[in-house]
Amino acid sequence: MSENFSRRQQVTKKAVHGRGAVVAQNTLAAEVGARTLAQGGNAIDAAVTTAMAIGCVEPWMSGIGGIGYMVVWVAKERRAYVVDYGPIAARGLDLKTYALTGGQAAGDLFGWPPVVEDRNIKGYHSVAVPGQVDGMATALQRFGTWSWPQVMAPAIDLAERGMLCDWYATLMIASGAAQLAEFETSRATYLPNGFPPVVGWDGAPPRIRLGQLARTLKRLSDAGPRDYYEGEIARRIIADLNAGGSPIGRDDLAGYHARVVDPVSFERNGAVIHTVPYLTAGPTMKRAFGLIGERTVGNGPPDADAFVAVAEALHVAYEERLRTMGDAHTPSCTTHFNAVDAEGNMVALTQTLLSLFGSRVMLPQTGILMNNGIMWFDPEPGRPNSLAPGKRPLCNICATVVSRGGEGWFAIGASGGRRIVPAITQLTMMQVDRGLDLETAFHLPRIDVSGTGPIRVSWDLPADIRRAIAARHPIEEVPNVVYPLNFANPSCIRRDPATGTVTGMNEIMSPWAGGAAV
Repeated sequence: MSENFSRRQQVTKKAVHGRGAVVAQNTLAAEVGARTLAQGGNAIDAAVTTAMAIGCVEPWMSGIGGIGYMVVWVAKERRAYVVDYGPIAARGLDLKTYALTGGQAAGDLFGWPPVVEDRNIKGYHSVAVPGQVDGMATALQRFGTWSWPQVMAPAIDLAERGMLCDWYATLMIASGAAQLAEFETSRATYLPNGFPPVVGWDGAPPRIRLGQLARTLKRLSDAGPRDYYEGEIARRIIADLNAGGSPIGRDDLAGYHARVVDPVSFERNGAVIHTVPYLTAGPTMKRAFGLIGERTVGNGPPDADAFVAVAEALHVAYEERLRTMGDAHTPSCTTHFNAVDAEGNMVALTQTLLSLFGSRVMLPQTGILMNNGIMWFDPEPGRPNSLAPGKRPLCNICATVVSRGGEGWFAIGASGGRRIVPAITQLTMMQVDRGLDLETAFHLPRIDVSGTGPIRVSWDLPADIRRAIAARHPIEEVPNVVYPLNFANPSCIRRDPATGTVTGMNEIMSPWAGGAAV
């Protein structure tokens, strides 16, 4: 960690308030969702509109080449559902392609043993069957009120305009430049003249045309969502994937269907937490709260005992998660955003390409940036989460809705790989156990316990808390900076059932993250 950062700098961010709201990692995308609410759409319509639009303004995190999970709170039914559109490995995947090198654990988001040519991390062999399009269509049909062309229109407009490349976009592109340069269409799109685009001295940010994405989105709007899996878009996707060596075939796409399933739900201090099930991080968060017990219940900001309880519980829960969880052919199973409407419907939605820019492959014929979902599998054989054809991987998504008294209270989630669960556990604890308001909770420093290495502790935590944790576990004191976000990138919307007022909040250190209310 760099030693250059000032400990005297403080960053704050204001919450948004209204009768309905959308908060996202990109403020422009949140505004798109809020306009949907203003035009009569419900929270699900707003979430799907935001989901399709955000890949055009924040393409390194998500898009129609990605996957995800959505938790929906239906106010009239007073219950939660989960829309699962997670990744699946190709049926024709050949394990010999992913031979281990015998070297030390790779970097990136996980600590897997390295694979020859990093084929599980980047390139065509790293792509899993994408589910976002069918996930959005399934959610819209089951819970929404708008038509498919309606939710697609803002995304098409944004893709036609091109992505505005300000300093933060330049930072993201520069971070992925070395691997983007390995793939022709990605290089031509994001590295014009061989370098990331930058803001000129006149202050006017350039715009990036995202390949053929606008044309693809138009086709998707006109032909319908299954065209992605069974029609002309599917044909183009498969042609490009196979030309690059991917084993994904037409049957993989045609056989993909998102599903609506029950959440993992458990009681906590007068509230009910509804989170994603199966191979996601939801069961790990439930386990952590079970281990914490009543040790964090109190009033006001968490004290040293509360942070120690969280650290110890997450330490155990993550060890169990990595040792035992995997797809054993049972029902299974990153940007995050939330939407809440005036009727009390809520959506917590996490979708991802997994790594920064996913596989780093933009498909030439469609402009779709593809996920690297194969990286979610352990490449070492014989383990619960080991890679296999047609299998679903363990993932870190933890989209969550919390209800109280039979009404939706707040929707929360985050991006950030293994850092997601610690962030959501702490922010949920601060509200459910400690009674903090949303803005206060998001401004408090946090810790990160994500299964490997020392516990990462914000250097803004009081000294007595840092000492208490260090007395039990090795720690590393780190700042919370713009990049990389050391404590995930969470967002949350909370509703007051008595007044109907909603409050939305984003990670304070994420410069694009923001909300819009109606």
